[in-house]
Order: sequence, then C-alpha cells, then structure tokens
Amino acid sequence: MRFSTDELAGITNGTAFGPSVTIDGANQDSRAIESGQLFVPLLAERDGHDFIDGAMANGAGAYLTSRPPGEGSGVQVEDTMDALVAIGSAARERIPGPVVGITGSVGKTSTKDLLASILRRHRSTHASVKSFNNEIGVPLTLCNTPDDAEIAVVEMGARGIGHIASLCPMVRPNVGVVTTVAGAHTGEFGSLEAIAVAKGELVESLPAEGLAVLNADVPLAAGMRDRTDAEVLTFGHHADADVRVADVRLDGELRATIDIESRWGSITVTPVTRGAHLATNAAAAVAVALWVGASEDDIVRGLAEAPLSPWRMELTRTSSGALVINDSYNANPTSMRGAMDSLAALPDGGRRIAIVGYMGELGDDERTDHEQIATYASANGIELIAVGTSLYGKAPTEDPLAAVGALAAADAVLIKASRSAGLESLAAQLV
Repeated sequence: MRFSTDELAGITNGTAFGPSVTIDGANQDSRAIESGQLFVPLLAERDGHDFIDGAMANGAGAYLTSRPPGEGSGVQVEDTMDALVAIGSAARERIPGPVVGITGSVGKTSTKDLLASILRRHRSTHASVKSFNNEIGVPLTLCNTPDDAEIAVVEMGARGIGHIASLCPMVRPNVGVVTTVAGAHTGEFGSLEAIAVAKGELVESLPAEGLAVLNADVPLAAGMRDRTDAEVLTFGHHADADVRVADVRLDGELRATIDIESRWGSITVTPVTRGAHLATNAAAAVAVALWVGASEDDIVRGLAEAPLSPWRMELTRTSSGALVINDSYNANPTSMRGAMDSLAALPDGGRRIAIVGYMGELGDDERTDHEQIATYASANGIELIAVGTSLYGKAPTEDPLAAVGALAAADAVLIKASRSAGLESLAAQLV
C-alpha cells in the first residue's frame, strides 16, 4: 500500500521529518528492502535502528525511528513495532473485500498458497509470502498489499493462547480457515485442547456475515462452529463434510487427483502439492473459493499451477533416477506420518528411506513422539536414518549420505525434520 510520510505520521501518532515522500510497502530487513519501501527498524537480538543507513542506501523511500531522526525522510514514533501494527491496520482498511485468515497446526502455508493461486484468477489477490504469519509477518503482509488488491489471504500463526486474538483486530478477517488441530508446538501450548483454544480465536473474531472453514475430520477443529455466529463450511474426508474429499488417486510422482463433492456439485482437481495427506488442504481452499464465487476453471487451474513455498514435498531425482522428497521445512508427528504415508504409497520395487531429524516444540512427550514415528516407519517398510538426535531410539548417523548408499532408479528418499535441523541441504547433495 502507498502512504505519504505525512499520512504515516497521522496513522502512527508520530512526527514526519524530511521532505514528504510516498512509500510503497514496508520491510524490517535492511538487506531485503525494495526500492521505495518503508524501513521499519525493530528491536530484536539487534537494534534495527543501527541499519537505517544501510536500508536507505539499498533503496528505502523512508524510515520509522524511535530515536532522534537523522538524514532523509521518515516518521519519528514512540515505538516502531506499534507503528508497524497501526500501518498494517490502516492498509487493511483499504482492502475492499474478503480478507481470509488461515491458521492451524499444520498445512497453513500450503493452503494459503493453493487458495491464493485460485483467487488470483478470480479477482486481484494478495497473500502472505513464505510463512510470514507472526506479529511481524502479518502487519508486513497487510502493508505490502498492492493498492488494487481486492482480496487478501493472511497466514496467522500462534505460539500461545492470545496470539491470534492479538492479530485479529488488525486483520479483521471475513473468512477464517482452521486447517487442523494437531500435535505441533505442544511444548509451548501444553495440550491439544490449548492449541484448539488458540486456533479458535480466529473463528471467534469473524463477523456474523463471514465464513468459518473447519476441518470435519478433526473434532477439536469441527467443534469450533460453536464459537462463531458466522456461516460454517466443513471440509475433509468425513462423510458429513460440506466440501468432501470423495477419492484420492496418486501417480508415480505423488501428484494427487482428487474428487471433491459439495453443494456446488462435483469437481476433480490435481493440485501441484504432492501426497494424499495434503488433499484436505486443497479441499479447504476449494471451500473458500466456492463461497466467494470462483469458477470451476479458476479452481482447477489455480490448484494445478500454484507456486508453492519451498521445501514442502518438493520432488527431484538423482542422476540414477531415484526420487528425493524434500519436506524439510518443518515437522511434527502428524505431518511426519503424512509424508511417510506418501513415501510408502509409491509403487513397489525399490527401497523406501526416510532421513529424519529433530521434531521441535513437542514438550514432555517428545521422546515418545519420536519413537512412535520410528515404529510407524518400520511398520510401513521404511528405512529410518536419524540425523542429529537419538530420540528416534537409534544412534544418529554422522554421514547420512553414506548411510543411504547407492540409489537405484526405483528407490525413494524422504527428508524431513523441523526447520532448526537444517536438513534441506541434504536434498541438494543427493541430487
């Protein structure tokens, strides 16, 4: 969104300085600043004010500061984080119609990517980049919405109860999607029930004329219908789902052909995502798209051509032809089982190998959770190679590539762990 520095001063209760200029969007990273953006120096491990000069040299149009202003144009404010939220809220005011909030224990980013791809064919649409879903990423998403955007799709994460509730007054979603409630971040939340409380804050924020889109396969998600006066659409495999996954068929590279049934009729889609476990993400995106009036062609093409965020069921092949599945962006027991199901579903004839690392933020049950994944792999005929942790009940390897050994064309390797494990480099080394 474009704002003049004089407008920003009014929005933030700050004081403009320097020549009045118009900025287009915002960024808190001086290295990634784009020409004409507003630089927002935040206080974190380092003080962002120390990088104002660098941001301006890299093309920033203006900057915020809570210090005495220096050269250039900008706005002096009491607190730069509060100012960013105020600007995000002002940008939200300019988006004419529906703003979709997406949350859930897993599947937020994939669902966001799929839905945005559909809606871009229907109306001018902006969406969160990558996984910009926290107290910094959400206001930046709103600030960076183009002026002509009619729809925004905003991913919303939570590390505790109250986090999503604090974002909702700024986002003011018309549509809220809860992908699922599962054992992710239980170390921070304490229980699945607490996760459901936190994710349901999005549903509670919806207006009566809005829409809640809930996972029918997960009782803690489906039960959120009691927390809103908005219309409710459920999705999933459940027989009573409003947007139901009737059948899923996988090809040899894990592309899913999905039959979806709803009150709007039947539709067959082939999303760009890989694996049967992501069919419900596609169904959630279809539910929103149908409600806002997207056409069947918008849906079919949008799902098939969606540009996805990296390291989520990415498929490549080694020189020998073996399949490498890079799902290293994040991991928890639910997503780990889903990825292993996809690995096991490949046609018979070769080795099935999972290189796995630490699954973070699982709390007191982390050893049990890891050991259960090792058991699940064994039950599905998958060789498990652990990296960086002994929680899977076996000694971790120092050289996972040597442990894999030579790969034949019929073999397949899954690489998966929490982001902190940094296993994405293994995929590049394998291919």
